[in-house]
Amino acid sequence: MDTKETKSDKKKVVAVVGGGLVGALNACFFAKRGFEVHVFESREDIRTAKVVKGRSINLALSHRGRSALKHVGMEEKIVSQGIPMHARMIHTPDGKQSPIPYGKKGQYILSVDRANLNKQLLTEAETYANAKLNFDHKLQDWNAETGTMTFVRGDGSREHVLADLIVGCDGAFSAIRKQFMRRSRFNYSQTYIPHGYMELTMPPRDGDFAMKPGYLHIWPRNTFMMIALPNLDQTFTCTLFMPFDEFDKITTGDQVLDFFEQYFADAIPLIGVEELKSDFFRLPAQAMVSVKCSPYHIGDKCVLMGDAAHAVVPFYGQGMNAGFEDCIVFDEIMSQFNEDLSAVLPEYTRVRVPDDHAIADLAMYNYIEMRAHVNSKWFLFRKYVDNFLHLLMPRTIIPLYTMVTFTRTRYHQAVERWHWQDKVINRGLFLCGTGAVLGGSYLLFKNPPNIDKIDIEKLWNRLLSFRNF
Repeated sequence: MDTKETKSDKKKVVAVVGGGLVGALNACFFAKRGFEVHVFESREDIRTAKVVKGRSINLALSHRGRSALKHVGMEEKIVSQGIPMHARMIHTPDGKQSPIPYGKKGQYILSVDRANLNKQLLTEAETYANAKLNFDHKLQDWNAETGTMTFVRGDGSREHVLADLIVGCDGAFSAIRKQFMRRSRFNYSQTYIPHGYMELTMPPRDGDFAMKPGYLHIWPRNTFMMIALPNLDQTFTCTLFMPFDEFDKITTGDQVLDFFEQYFADAIPLIGVEELKSDFFRLPAQAMVSVKCSPYHIGDKCVLMGDAAHAVVPFYGQGMNAGFEDCIVFDEIMSQFNEDLSAVLPEYTRVRVPDDHAIADLAMYNYIEMRAHVNSKWFLFRKYVDNFLHLLMPRTIIPLYTMVTFTRTRYHQAVERWHWQDKVINRGLFLCGTGAVLGGSYLLFKNPPNIDKIDIEKLWNRLLSFRNF
């Protein structure tokens, strides 16, 4: 295999614990800088495994993630293996469909396959001569002062490793983070939402997609929802998000069918009646957790990234993107402080914690928007107003979704700007409405209508039609 030249002959050892998406990408970043990189993954190599355990939920790749991939020369390859989604496609209970664009013309997010992306990043990491992948290595213990780690291998043997920097990328239930939790002044919280998720597959029809592939399809039903993302094999991965209490009520195939006929009738013929009945019980509904913690580092020896630092629920499509942005933010700080880890690690915590906490909160908020607000005419009206104002004043008014998904505006700054814009626009709409009422009243006063010519019944019916707005 051809190997890449590294930029320097530094031999500081970086141990990346976790060979998932963020761990594999981090390996590329550190190897590119010339560190000796060792990746330790508790599972077997997913590129050769017969059965890949773990989540298969589709991922939405957007600007932040693409920026990090671009830095290690992977953007074009990954983008070519994704499917562009230009808008949300809203499915109403009666089967009608209406799109809500994500941004301006030409802006889109990409539906990518988690397992394929992970495999590509691991293979890319291996192309560096100074990077080594170690599978079947489960972390048993580590020492924050010395940088010593003990791994248990698949055959039961133990391996002791010494590293200059330990990078914890081992997920929401991080073994690295457990050591943080034994120390004083470490803040940690985890929240399970009362909703779970279940995946179903929508097969191709006549060798093509069963629905339009250029969209993220959403069936919003106020307290729950289903989404569908397109795959390269012309299937859709459908994910049903619903309170566990509701999942528990459905125990037979006929109940599944009754439930879908009531809420997702248009999806039944696309998934298939028998497939729906069997797929629903293939795996139980999975839980979703949100994790916040601080600080992200211990001295100059260890740092947390990705879900180990900030697991978020999937409703803003930013979990992977935030994790990938961790890598590029850390790399930028490394350049800023000339790779002095004693300065880099505390600065990374200072910069990144408020942003990751902000996206965790936004992801929670967006679930309510996706399953309920998109049914609101006021919400749709505000979307159009925001997009129109953005078109008129692109630097002054920027929709929240645009800031989060199509720029690298810091998450917490995007939230602050969103609140300010919301206040300004709502006040503007109130003043416009007040002005219209006063102006109309003045005109009526000056030119009173002839009551005899007004069809009272027709006017009353028009007023009634505005009740649902």
